[in-house]
Amino acid sequence: MRKSRTSQRTNWKRAGKPRARDLGIPFEGQPGTFNAITDVSGVTVGYATVIEGDSARTGVTVIHPRGKEDHTPVFAGVHHFNGNGEMTGAAWVAEGGMLEGPIGITNTHSVGIVRDTIIAWQIKNDALFQRWSCPVVAETADGWLNDLNAFYVKEHHVMSALDSAKSGEIEEGNVGGGTGMLCYEFKGGTGTSSRKLPDRVGGWTVGALVQSNFGRRFQLTVAGVPVGKHITEGMLWPSSQNPFQQDDGSLIVILATDAPLLPHQLERLAKRAALGMARTGSMGGNGSGDIFLAFSTANPAAVHGDQMGMTAIQALSNDHMDPLLFASVVSTEEAIINSMIAAETMTGHNGICAMALPHEELKEILKQYNRLNQ
Repeated sequence: MRKSRTSQRTNWKRAGKPRARDLGIPFEGQPGTFNAITDVSGVTVGYATVIEGDSARTGVTVIHPRGKEDHTPVFAGVHHFNGNGEMTGAAWVAEGGMLEGPIGITNTHSVGIVRDTIIAWQIKNDALFQRWSCPVVAETADGWLNDLNAFYVKEHHVMSALDSAKSGEIEEGNVGGGTGMLCYEFKGGTGTSSRKLPDRVGGWTVGALVQSNFGRRFQLTVAGVPVGKHITEGMLWPSSQNPFQQDDGSLIVILATDAPLLPHQLERLAKRAALGMARTGSMGGNGSGDIFLAFSTANPAAVHGDQMGMTAIQALSNDHMDPLLFASVVSTEEAIINSMIAAETMTGHNGICAMALPHEELKEILKQYNRLNQ
């Protein structure tokens, strides 16, 4: 009989696991308390991680923009950097400028069950903003380590992620929707980071959560260093050194902020996630589905107008957005690297093994380039 293990992640401590900064990797900007998307007040994150037998390496990640008890919509914006992927509900976010519920992130073939379960959860918890729901669910393909066609993600996994969502420290690496993902031919997965702006430029916070599943080994760049050209062990594809080989995979980035931004400004924020991706080496290949969403927890009264539909909102002027745009770039960059630093070597479907990014070798390479904080 096949042994199975299904893990519903509720322990939010990272059990002493190092993050990128712990290894001495230099990043720009000042992180928030947890260096996580949950540094934006109200944001909560939940995971269900599914590891069964030899072929199930998958799961689901859930983000509640205002926490699971507050269902007030938030202003939001979406950017499709490369559309070889899916984010359900994105058309309505782009059209209406509002995000009306939790966000789900999973594998490509589990989008449907996650979407349907979010609606069921909203009905159960009286969390529908209106009579219908069009949830945002994004995906990346974990078909190298996970049997996509076995549909391992079930309704109870999604419910668990929705119900267990918490603030504070967030587990990274082989968890939630990122469980079976690869990044630059190393083990990838779930990562997060944040930036707290100085009071003189608003004091706002920007947080990023990524599901990393993209890139070829030769592209990997860490703190400006061409790390992928130095570490060639465990390359999954012999043609990886060919710069004309298709860049498979995908990247999902969710950005949260407490800055009072309007939907078109949040779209601008989401666009900058592509620069964070580029700073890690990728140029966004044809086969990579890279879709980014940004939301703001400010203006909670924006959806409740008076009898004439009028409402008062605050909005930051475009001339004051540069620090936020900078924060979205560098928090995305660090979240991607954090997803790789936390990930552990994993063997999955058809015996494929994805090697974790080796910490000590990484540090030695960075030291050669004088890019390691001692």
